[in-house]
Amino acid sequence: MREHEEKAEAGLPGDPVLFKVLTEISIISNLADREFERLMPGGLTLAQFGVLNHLLRLGVQQTIGEIASAMTVAQPTMSSTVKKLVDKNYVELVPDTEDRRVKRVKVTRAGRTARDRAVKAVAPGLALLKEGTPDADWSAMLSELTRLRIVIDSKV
Repeated sequence: MREHEEKAEAGLPGDPVLFKVLTEISIISNLADREFERLMPGGLTLAQFGVLNHLLRLGVQQTIGEIASAMTVAQPTMSSTVKKLVDKNYVELVPDTEDRRVKRVKVTRAGRTARDRAVKAVAPGLALLKEGTPDADWSAMLSELTRLRIVIDSKV
């Protein structure tokens, strides 16, 4: 990135501060996604990692439609992602306990291992980002970003 791009605040003078914040988050997301994709081990894509991480973070089994909605992608796109995870034995489709016609996506032990391996693979890059910023600052950012995500998620 060029020096003038590094120092430029998101948005233009006079833009609403919330717009600038969301623009910064979008830029950070794009940069992080590119780096995570580069570091993902074993042919795991960022989308596949996202599904594994989503299900494990929430500790749930969900339908493909529920995952697609949560990750704001089209159901056919999520079906393709889940199929690739099934082919890798990272997830399995299991019947719903109340309606056996409904299939839920369940992370397998191999899927958990793949997710954990991916987190370890990105750790060196995260350590570089952490340099010069105290843990308390990262914790404060996390708290505020989590709050913002919850607010946005409840309104859209």
